[in-house]
Amino acid sequence: MRQWKRVLAVCVTATVVLVPGQAVAAPPATAGGLPSLGPGFLWGVSTSGFQSEGHEPDSNWSRYAASGAVGEVGDSVDFLNRYPADVVRAARLGAKVFRISIEWARVQPTPDGWDESAFAQYDGILNAIALAGMRPMITLDHWVYPGWEADRGGWTNPGMVDDWLANARHVVDRYAARKPLWVTVNEPLAYVGTERRIGAITSNEDADTMVDRLARVHNAAYDEIHRVQPDAMVTSNIGYVPGHETEVNQGFVDQVRGKLDFVGVDYYFGPSGDGTQAGAPGMWNLPLQTEGIYYALRHYARQFPGKPLFVVENGMPTENGQPRPDGYDRADHLRDTVYWIQRAKADGMNVIGYNYWSLTDNYEWGSYAPRFGLYTVDVGADPQLIRKPTDAVEAYATLSRAGGVPAGYTPTRAPVPCSQVDPPDSCDDAVSAAP
Repeated sequence: MRQWKRVLAVCVTATVVLVPGQAVAAPPATAGGLPSLGPGFLWGVSTSGFQSEGHEPDSNWSRYAASGAVGEVGDSVDFLNRYPADVVRAARLGAKVFRISIEWARVQPTPDGWDESAFAQYDGILNAIALAGMRPMITLDHWVYPGWEADRGGWTNPGMVDDWLANARHVVDRYAARKPLWVTVNEPLAYVGTERRIGAITSNEDADTMVDRLARVHNAAYDEIHRVQPDAMVTSNIGYVPGHETEVNQGFVDQVRGKLDFVGVDYYFGPSGDGTQAGAPGMWNLPLQTEGIYYALRHYARQFPGKPLFVVENGMPTENGQPRPDGYDRADHLRDTVYWIQRAKADGMNVIGYNYWSLTDNYEWGSYAPRFGLYTVDVGADPQLIRKPTDAVEAYATLSRAGGVPAGYTPTRAPVPCSQVDPPDSCDDAVSAAP
């Protein structure tokens, strides 16, 4: 049985044996302190189909949400109709990348063909992104597939790979000329976990099969994207699991390592004291360790020396927009995180971009309570779905204009001694904040 299975439900304390990697050479010291990320750095923001768009078509997740198994259902934040203003908000932040999903369930509502009107909606979104001077990052699969595919068994169905790739070819052929960055499968191992949650897979064998099939669709999609867009940049973003990254994600990474133009890393939380991650009473109670993003990036910089690294997702949840129990506010958390990304780049890691998750609050897989947005939206109490800026809006705009935090910036929270984000290296080779 693969070791990661027990981690998908509740991560337990474990001794991790890391894959040896090459050291990352540091650049010469820069006069005046911490260097900026530079004018070519790709500042970005994120949305996703099911979580942001609203007006959901029949899918594995719309069925689960309608079943009564989750606490809240609704039309999310209605990005599908409100995208023109949201795209402008992103551009005013100084974002250069805008991440969206092309929702398979929307563009192929039946097995017999694709919906041109649904594609036209995405054409409009991508036109708005281009008009605002940003580059799209297109995700092919953010954990949602059509209801008719669910009827066939989803990822337990051997035909799922061919069905998935047929849709991917339609999307790639339509949008490759726009020169997007590509994400094939969002957080593959977390995807397996969500399929367990909704009951789409029920056995360890099915979980193994799903991982293998996700690797197959990534590799085939990579080839298809490069056939149409030879200079494409393609990844499958990895949801970093503090303390357990190797045992959770390494198997998938090994299957796709030859077909990654950049390594997409998602990082949110540090390890909790008892080793738990999933099953915590609320995301806002999970510990934050901003220096952990440095260790997560270093973990993959050592596996892929010189390869571009992109933080595809990072953010901080609050409970219904209330202050966090730990006192961290969104602006300080963002500045501290960017500080550690600058440190990573200054130490020789080829970090090329950072997406904030998310531009606005969204439907967090069954609940509106976890709020991640730069702009907050009170879906439960505000039928107008007004986007209200948080303190991080000004902070983001300032960071993007300046290329990061000032040279003499010190994080508001010191690094955790002997961090377990990436043991043993994060303890034995720890990083300290500059004085």
